[in-house]
Amino acid sequence: MADKPMNFIFFFPDEMRAESLGCYGHPLVQTPNLDRLAAEGVRFDQCHVQNPVCSPSRCSLMTGLYPHVSGHRTLWHLLRPHEPSLFRYLKKAGYQIKWYGKNHLYSEPYLVEILGDEAYKEQGEMMREFRGDFKKKNPYSPDDPRFYSFLLEPEEGDVHSTETAMAIRKAVRFLQSEEAREKPFMLYLPTLLPHAPYVVPEPFHSMYDPAAISELRPAELGGKPSFHEHIRSYRRLDKMTDDTLARVQAVYLGMISYVDWAFGILMDALKDSDLMDNTTVIVSSDHGDYAGDYGLVEKWPNGMEDVLTRVPLIIRAPGNKAGHEVTEQVELFDIMATVLELADTEAEHDHFAHSLVPQLNGAAGDPDRAVFAEGGYNPREPHCFEGDPVRDGWFANNPDSYYWPKARQQQEQPHSVCRTTMMRTQEYKLIRRTDEVNELYDLKKDPMELWNVYDDPEYAGVRAAMESRLLEWYLQTSDTVPRDNDGGMFVARPPKK
Repeated sequence: MADKPMNFIFFFPDEMRAESLGCYGHPLVQTPNLDRLAAEGVRFDQCHVQNPVCSPSRCSLMTGLYPHVSGHRTLWHLLRPHEPSLFRYLKKAGYQIKWYGKNHLYSEPYLVEILGDEAYKEQGEMMREFRGDFKKKNPYSPDDPRFYSFLLEPEEGDVHSTETAMAIRKAVRFLQSEEAREKPFMLYLPTLLPHAPYVVPEPFHSMYDPAAISELRPAELGGKPSFHEHIRSYRRLDKMTDDTLARVQAVYLGMISYVDWAFGILMDALKDSDLMDNTTVIVSSDHGDYAGDYGLVEKWPNGMEDVLTRVPLIIRAPGNKAGHEVTEQVELFDIMATVLELADTEAEHDHFAHSLVPQLNGAAGDPDRAVFAEGGYNPREPHCFEGDPVRDGWFANNPDSYYWPKARQQQEQPHSVCRTTMMRTQEYKLIRRTDEVNELYDLKKDPMELWNVYDDPEYAGVRAAMESRLLEWYLQTSDTVPRDNDGGMFVARPPKK
């Protein structure tokens, strides 16, 4: 698409669900910069993640492999040097990797391989990059039902004091530097916002009126897995009688508008540079957020609702078909194959990602493609569960932490975070669990996933066909065989001396 080597900007906000952006049809939120990117680039309407939690989602994204292939299911198991990844391929192809934002992806030795000296940071610098200088407070007393709602208030700092703003400033400086012109680059911006807690500097924190929020997906639905009830109980969300959950979503939308504002600064810097004509801009996220829907907040490791698995994917590449919308389903890890093709390099391992370059040129997607996500743990894997009192420290042991209820629930109700697999077609969604309620949704009649029809005799044929296809998928993706080999049975050995 360009004569010069392709550069990449990968803007990757944490926990940003697709339906809460203007260009994805939200009637209230203001996201003018992301909307403009969608008008100039290609918008993928149905992009789904491979895991609803940060680290495993990112590991799949970088490898093109499903979580079950390499065991990436938790926050604590990151990519290790023996595993392939997109950034290693790009670095081998001569790219410089510039990274401003959180990790949750590479183990320390692998991160050093990718970033070199830039991987080394003092603990204080790392925490500042992760949290910024923006201060917030929990306005509720510990005995208030709202205490664990993740809804906080701004205390100190302005729009320039968040970690997101700090990452954007570094990115802008890089785009303005000679270093950006010396060799092709991948500028990776995995920012924290709009990740919970729900708080952002003014004027964005109060940007939306809770009374104007569309009716949330209801709580206490039949046919849902037990984690719905347990999250509401452990967090005391079921004791709230006011509009807190509507305010949660209102602030969440404000956080997204703030992310859009920051992205606008980044795009202005790109447009002011001489790099626009050979730079591909990618915007996506690692997973979504409940944001008050179903009476829930944040996310859950085996939650498979669209509010968690469906994320934005917008790509603007030189020469793309402007304003093209791909309505067919794609998977988040398709980014890996797409970037490699645009960078004119190839993966050296077998993977399951599809290049989206044809869609950037105006092609439709595959209407028969199913997408898959996995999550949760087995009781035989106690090292996977959040809440380990030694490993997780303050978060697991301190009732003042808004993650304390989550840690307690996983330790006390392990079945509520059981192993789970989701398969979604354009018409139906199947969710199979090892120790919980299974789910089936007719997405044409029930796009908000309110009525579980898994046990409905009317859908017995659909259920059987979906489960058969899910089994076939596992057979096809159960492992990958390395492309190199170790010789064979008859490799000659030198004689003993």
